[in-house]
Amino acid sequence: MPKLKTCRAAAKRFKVTKTGKVKAKRAYMRHILTSKTRKAKRRLRKSTLIAAVDAPQVKLMLPYA
Repeated sequence: MPKLKTCRAAAKRFKVTKTGKVKAKRAYMRHILTSKTRKAKRRLRKSTLIAAVDAPQVKLMLPYA
């Protein structure tokens, strides 16, 4: 079998945890931050687990993660 290529775009955006779940940075933290509350911006700094239905597609893009 040939080696599989990792999708570099996905590798920069997602990490796979030790238990096999997929972690990603939260959206909505790029611009228009003045209208968001301090509490909302603080919560957006943390990463999140992506939905279980989307995880298999991400894992295909990250074959060795």
